[in-house]
Amino acid sequence: MNTDHIHLSIDQIYELSFDVLTHNGFSAAHAAAIAKTITAGQRDDCQSHGLYRLLVCVRTLKTGLVDAAALPLITHPTPAVVQVDAQRAYSLLAFQEGLPHLVEKAKSNGVAVLAINNCFHFSALWPEVEAIAQHGLAGLAMTPSHSWVAPAGGTRPVFGTNPFAFAWPRPGGYPYVFDFATSMVARGEIELHRRSGRAIPEGWAIDRDGRPTTDAAAGLDGAMLTFGSYKGSALSTMIELLAGPLIGDWTSLQSQAFDNGAGGTPLHGELVIALDPDILGRGQRAINASSAEAMLDAISGQGARLPSERRFKARAVSEREGVWVGRALYDDVMALSTPSSSRRT
Repeated sequence: MNTDHIHLSIDQIYELSFDVLTHNGFSAAHAAAIAKTITAGQRDDCQSHGLYRLLVCVRTLKTGLVDAAALPLITHPTPAVVQVDAQRAYSLLAFQEGLPHLVEKAKSNGVAVLAINNCFHFSALWPEVEAIAQHGLAGLAMTPSHSWVAPAGGTRPVFGTNPFAFAWPRPGGYPYVFDFATSMVARGEIELHRRSGRAIPEGWAIDRDGRPTTDAAAGLDGAMLTFGSYKGSALSTMIELLAGPLIGDWTSLQSQAFDNGAGGTPLHGELVIALDPDILGRGQRAINASSAEAMLDAISGQGARLPSERRFKARAVSEREGVWVGRALYDDVMALSTPSSSRRT
């Protein structure tokens, strides 16, 4: 018997997540949207974006900063732009409500923008761009966070982890998807190393004095590093500008200042773009899709792995066999859950 891990079905992951969120004060609408994304993370073996994020969501709610029930306000400033004010609630419901408008506008105009403002954001971005690709559209998404990351050549945090995601629809299967932080890793990865007492690899972070460190706690207290040195730093700057001032929202520095040591989820904006291959592809979708497939096949045909392939394989296994959750994390989550949750496991 495996006493270090707990086996759960995908449905049990969702039910546990929903119960924890509603028990701690989230409205049913927000709990459902958040639980769906957390379940997707656990299902795809993205441990830092799965059940662990329940601890983050509840902790942020207890700071009093996040609104657990505010409904998104949707406006349409132009035929190609939809703006959603999350009203200091989590971003997931705002995206869910804004997505149909984004899709409709992209299929009418060839390109459309969804700007989510005033939102707390904790999740990976691949759920957003995958949802766009399901409609036959290409999608991009980006967001800042808290200022945890030092610029290349610097020692003090300025950027967030600033993830960027892209999806391309493919015929008859999963889309081509990548989603990566412009920091070396997501902050949650370092936190998971800290929780388990493991050292982090060199190059992930520096300590408070600007020295390289493999100590997860020292890295969290100091500054994370960008990937690719100046290239990652430049991309991170772009994301700060496009998903911050461009859409009338905060930078990671401003989000960190607002948090003021509370340790909550970052508050800022998110920029999502959808593009229609039917309109932009000069009416040659079949030809263009064939060209895209030939290029992707040239990558995988030589043994190279396409981004998200590991995640998609994990998804297939999880949907068939369920998932295993570490006992320590499970116990921490159950400490926040309702008695009904415990009866389901």
